[in-house]
Amino acid sequence: MHLTSKVYGEERRQQILQLLRTSPVPLTGSGLAKKMNVSRQVIVQDISLLKAKSEPIMATSQGYIYMHSHAPSKNAERLIACVHTPEQTAEEMRVIVDHGAAVKDVMVEHPVYGDLTASIMVHNRKEVEEFIEKITSSQSFYLSQLTEGVHMHTIAADSESVLDDVCQALDDKGFLIKDE
Repeated sequence: MHLTSKVYGEERRQQILQLLRTSPVPLTGSGLAKKMNVSRQVIVQDISLLKAKSEPIMATSQGYIYMHSHAPSKNAERLIACVHTPEQTAEEMRVIVDHGAAVKDVMVEHPVYGDLTASIMVHNRKEVEEFIEKITSSQSFYLSQLTEGVHMHTIAADSESVLDDVCQALDDKGFLIKDE
């Protein structure tokens, strides 16, 4: 009987993997749980097991995505340091996406845990609004609130000149931390 439940779990993980590989959009844990007729926590555990087997699954603010090696990627990336209030988060992200760049992640340096990084993967205004709504509706906090607004982002774009424009716009808003 124990063997049967383990096989069922592996079958479920293979189905999840297939759904992720073929989906053009991120899939939420809740959505996967409904399709598999299990709890969201079971899906979280399944995803952890798949990641432990080196499956390139990324958890983003929109849901889980399978990172295909042939997926189109931006040609240029830059790590930037920013500071602002929680209320200015949407404005910061809009500046980035409105200039044609994507916000890949957010990082903070926590005094106990060290560097903490969370994947964001926001590419346009709709995704910015969804991210902000998710933070608000779940009554969560921004990682930057752990560090008085100081944080870093990896931003990506098709060219270095787009990243230069993003940095200039963020600097104009007072969000960019620069070397003095």
